Amino acid sequence: MSDLPKISIITVVYNGAATIEDTVRSVLSQDYPSVEYIIIDGASKDDTLARLNPYRDRIAQLVSEPDKGIWDAMNKGLKRATGDVIGILNSDDVYAHSGVLSKVMQTFEANPTAEAVYGNLKYMDTSLTKVIRNWKSRAYDQTFFEYGEMPPHPTFFARRSLYDKIGYIDMNFRLGADYELTFRAMRVYQLPTYWVDECLVHMRIGGESNRSVKNIIDQHRLNMKAWTIHGLKVPLSFHYRKFLHRLKQFL
Repeated sequence: MSDLPKISIITVVYNGAATIEDTVRSVLSQDYPSVEYIIIDGASKDDTLARLNPYRDRIAQLVSEPDKGIWDAMNKGLKRATGDVIGILNSDDVYAHSGVLSKVMQTFEANPTAEAVYGNLKYMDTSLTKVIRNWKSRAYDQTFFEYGEMPPHPTFFARRSLYDKIGYIDMNFRLGADYELTFRAMRVYQLPTYWVDECLVHMRIGGESNRSVKNIIDQHRLNMKAWTIHGLKVPLSFHYRKFLHRLKQFL
């Protein structure tokens, strides 16, 4: 057994037969030797479980049961995770290369006060061959959320102790739950976080929050709600800088 700190990776999936093997292979090909892989399936009705069969001996926990949606499934995974650090990789996303988890754990080791680490992300076409958007983040400071930014959630790796301190994902936020979680950790609780200036995840374009103009508007409203429920005033810069930040990703 390795004496290295363990990292838990959670993938939640529902009817993801078309892409789940890409995701699983990207996790299992990581060169970091101490990985607990957890898959939470929402009782898929397609061939998802059949596609997972060849990898079962390398999946630490595989749960297949009905859930209340993606955030409920993620919370199930978070509560089951036993690693020192936890990351979440969606069922149609992949790590950018085989050294991602090693890089993340090296960053935690070099910054022992860090409660979370995040990086950059690229939105890809469905074949994962063409870059559509390049989400380059930046180091956190007090203007980060004020300027409409957030860490890309699939690149957000947190110590298990972070969830002990701030709680789990708030399912009431629907499209904005990932924003509220990172906002709560970084802006409200002021937990130390470090940015890795490197692309860590390739995400297939077409996520729920970006699927329509209505969803984008709803997400923006929920992001504002994250400020107000924590007793903070939404700054004017949040509105226009968020738009500019998103526009820059296409350039």
